[in-house]
Amino acid sequence: MSIKRALGHLITCRHATRLVSKREERPLGAMESVLLKLHLAWCVVCVRFERQLRFLRKAIGKYGA
Repeated sequence: MSIKRALGHLITCRHATRLVSKREERPLGAMESVLLKLHLAWCVVCVRFERQLRFLRKAIGKYGA
């Protein structure tokens, strides 16, 4: 297994998506931030979730304004 892939598995996708959601509400701690960045460097599915969440937040913000 490559190092990049091994580091990406330090947290699960479920944990990563929770951190992505939390990051929208508050700053993440240093360790949370590092673990999320490592996971997102490898996992295209979670990157897609992150983009979708960002899009939805923008859409809701424009609708509510």
